[in-house]
Amino acid sequence: MSTERQPLHTRPRLTHASLASSTTLSDKPNMAETEKFNKLKLKKTETQEKNSLPPKETIEQEKQAGKS
Repeated sequence: MSTERQPLHTRPRLTHASLASSTTLSDKPNMAETEKFNKLKLKKTETQEKNSLPPKETIEQEKQAGKS
């Protein structure tokens, strides 16, 4: 087997038609897995805000300090 790669212009192109023929696509997802999913097995978590903005007053003070 060769380790040399083919140039892009010589590789076979995948078209929408070739992809569609190789897999079965549908407009609606298969919901079987989500229907049997057990929410009770999920761990309880607390949401924490990681990147909060400073108060409006602090922003105004920094703007004024930057203009001086």
